[in-house]
Amino acid sequence: MAERRVNVGWAEGLHARPASIFVRAATAAGVPVTIAKAGGTPVNAASMLAVLGLGAQGGEEIVLASDVEGADAALDRLAKLVAEGLEELPETV
Repeated sequence: MAERRVNVGWAEGLHARPASIFVRAATAAGVPVTIAKAGGTPVNAASMLAVLGLGAQGGEEIVLASDVEGADAALDRLAKLVAEGLEELPETV
């Protein structure tokens, strides 16, 4: 299983707009991805309710994971999005 550990770059955490940006990127990734707080239970990264339910705060470590072969590139893109707290989806997502 491939995974990436990253700190949330959005000051407000994964709430409302940042969560929406992240979920759209996770859906566009084309592979199933889970997200969890470090040490927490993974949830579907393409589910807005699941991502909001994490309550991930700015600066908090999260874990992105996928057990699909070839998911490394998708996880790298999602990790960059989260770490940098991007306000819009980059064209590479």
